[in-house]
Amino acid sequence: MNKHYFFSQPHQPFFVLAFVNAIISMFIFMLLLKGFLPNQVSATAYHAYSLIYMLFTPAFLAFLFTTFPRFSGTEIIAQQKYMTIFWMFLTASILYQVGIFFSTSLLVTAMVLMLIANILAVKLLLNIYTSSPYEEKEDQEWILVGMAFGLFSHLLSILSIALPSLYNFSIQLSIYLYLFIVIFTVAQRMVPFFSHTTVLKNKERFKVVIGLIVLHVILETIQEGSSFLVDMLLAYLIGKELWQWKLPFPNPNPLVWILLISLYWVPVGFALASITNFLSLMYGTNFLSLDIHALALGFFFTMLIGFGTRVTLGHSGNMMRADKLTTILFYWTQVVVVIRILTSLAIANSWDFLVFFDISLTVWMVMFGLWGSRFFSVLIFGKKLED
Repeated sequence: MNKHYFFSQPHQPFFVLAFVNAIISMFIFMLLLKGFLPNQVSATAYHAYSLIYMLFTPAFLAFLFTTFPRFSGTEIIAQQKYMTIFWMFLTASILYQVGIFFSTSLLVTAMVLMLIANILAVKLLLNIYTSSPYEEKEDQEWILVGMAFGLFSHLLSILSIALPSLYNFSIQLSIYLYLFIVIFTVAQRMVPFFSHTTVLKNKERFKVVIGLIVLHVILETIQEGSSFLVDMLLAYLIGKELWQWKLPFPNPNPLVWILLISLYWVPVGFALASITNFLSLMYGTNFLSLDIHALALGFFFTMLIGFGTRVTLGHSGNMMRADKLTTILFYWTQVVVVIRILTSLAIANSWDFLVFFDISLTVWMVMFGLWGSRFFSVLIFGKKLED
């Protein structure tokens, strides 16, 4: 079975799994939030875990398993190694989705299995790093640091089922010290390359940014909303860094501008976090985690769609260009982001939250459904797309 085209490159099965999880998880989240399912865990805990570890983690492992050996100057990953990890992620995903209907113990079993798969994935990347002949491996080091934080946050998310006091800390770690570090490190290397631009990156500023993100996590764990000054400073420093890169935006190539927009969401996301965290702290306003969603959707999700499309086209022999449907999907990513922000504003202003929630859910599922209808045949069968 592993000889099938679908399993011939690591990004193919991992992307498909991640995108299928994205649709199923959001649908189940809706059922949980509206009280149609028994709560083995809270709807928000299910939502966070399923997106962090069942969407973003396998999706960016798909990219890392393809590019990390190239970063490191080593041989590509043997199929047997990445397929073992894939089968574990797949099994854990199925058990988790089934467990939400029946049993907390089944949920925990699935989470433990997924953590083990996650550990094996990080171990595989670490082995590539240590076998690299290159002396300069700073990007790989930061990726591994982020992945290590991911393992710790993954463990905390499992423990938080029995110890709910760990939940907020696990979320802060997973968003800011896991996903942000990993995705931003990859983006700052690959987006200029894809843009055919040479940029002079300020490595010391990046270290300051990481330090501020650690401070953000500490403050938000102690008191939600208290990081508003740190968030504004992050918005300024990252915005200044991106401005000095002088990336070619606006850009006529959709495969480039979607990645640039994703990067620009980083300072915008931290600026929104600063404003909403200040209002939450001062006035107790509930923005329904707008700070996290602005970063997770504006940056992580938009970058995922941009990277995912580019890798899918580039490794299948298709032309490296975005057709009309793909371009529409790129615009649609921003509809997803904006609708989710409006959903937060709806609850903050006592508007009809469920209307905005249903719209947000719909645009999300349309996004992944249409992307899958366009590119799953490429990932699974190697289909050549028509011009």
